[in-house]
Amino acid sequence: MNGAGDKGPRGSDAADRALDDALALANGPGAGGPASRPPRTDPLVVALGHEPVGMTRDASSGTRAPAGKDRHPEAVPWPEARRIARQVGRRLDARALPLGEDILGMALARALVALTDLPPFDSSAMDGWAVAGPGPWRLKGQVLAGQQRSVGVLLGGDALRIATGAVLPPGTTAVLRSEHGTCRRRTDGEWLHVLAPHPDPRSGQEIRRRGQECRSGDELLPPGTLVTPAMLGLAAAAGYDELTVTMRPRVEILVLGDELLDHGAPRAGRVRDALGPMLPSWLRGLGAEVTSVRRLTDDADMLRAAVAASSADLVVTTGGTAGGPVDHVHPVLAKLGAKLLVDGVAVRPGHPMLLAELPAGGLLAGLPGNPLAAVSGVLTLVAPVLRTLAGRPVPAPYAAPLTADVQGHPVDTRLVPVVFDDESAARPLHFTGPAMLRGLAAADGMAVIPPGGARAGQDTAVLDTGALAPAWGSGT
Repeated sequence: MNGAGDKGPRGSDAADRALDDALALANGPGAGGPASRPPRTDPLVVALGHEPVGMTRDASSGTRAPAGKDRHPEAVPWPEARRIARQVGRRLDARALPLGEDILGMALARALVALTDLPPFDSSAMDGWAVAGPGPWRLKGQVLAGQQRSVGVLLGGDALRIATGAVLPPGTTAVLRSEHGTCRRRTDGEWLHVLAPHPDPRSGQEIRRRGQECRSGDELLPPGTLVTPAMLGLAAAAGYDELTVTMRPRVEILVLGDELLDHGAPRAGRVRDALGPMLPSWLRGLGAEVTSVRRLTDDADMLRAAVAASSADLVVTTGGTAGGPVDHVHPVLAKLGAKLLVDGVAVRPGHPMLLAELPAGGLLAGLPGNPLAAVSGVLTLVAPVLRTLAGRPVPAPYAAPLTADVQGHPVDTRLVPVVFDDESAARPLHFTGPAMLRGLAAADGMAVIPPGGARAGQDTAVLDTGALAPAWGSGT
């Protein structure tokens, strides 16, 4: 995998660590010891109502039990899995690319620094008249935006008709907007008067001063900021023709399963492939360049060849990660000599997900085949990996009170689709089984439910899925 060795945008490591540690406190044992935990007064820790590390609440009895009881011995705690996924990658190479739609959603590899003062000169904020001193004023001509010739200095009692954005002549004290003035012709020329009932213009009125927005050399945006349409406009205004951005991670999606149909309604014991249509745009929203989506039958040799031939930064597979007779992902990775980094996560749905480092340096995220379980894998493993590779910013964590009790797993974290009500509380949705998408399709986010469950009114962390965001708007 091609990398620049940079862990990502400035401050992301500390911010991610604080988020992951806070989530660890709320969801069972994490990777960090007491020294790495945030203080008990940390807002997210308070909002999540954390449990002591190493203990979880038994859902049936309400008593505390050692974390890890009834958990598959290889399953990684959910916060730790996210931490591993975030730390395994390195930011990809940076490249200077022309301003335009092609770089939307990419992250700045360098700070955006102003190349000039903005505005670059004193200019008019309105169509009207540039005036000097108190009125009435004798009209001396006009100045238009972009006009090159000098119009000279305005003396007291002089005025010039001026267009929005035009350079103000030296001596200008204010701009009188066009609807506030009227011109009257007399024998000694044309004179400008303030139109009643408007007051005389104040000194500096309707003037854009040079450097009002920034001075040359000011940092406008830090590294890691996503390129949005507004940023393209700011960069152009600041004098840029190109921006240095982190390249998009190249992702190949392999959809596995003999039982999957690519068109029509389910029939004859086969089901429609939901992940092939869903994942590409979702991953693009997370900053990826999806190079291909391939459907493979449950054939170990075919899967091995596809993975071995891939040059992607990240291969995402769906299905085949459990222990069934046609679940070939683990054996194929073993034959290829891949290094398993995460092999099962203590989260429901989606616990049989995995993350591996391939011999050539790329990564492979193995997602379960059930659709909602696969989405859990995206939020747990894929999103943090892509964020690091793409140099994207840390998403702002947020918590919301639940409107109803949510049943929890005795020792595993649960991810539950929720919608926000008018009071910004999170209402848990129905249809949350591993194979269901009905709840997710209506969701505003995924609530992080700690082991043992959560009660109505209790604050819990909510993850932005990023599924509906434009390519430049998500950072889950």
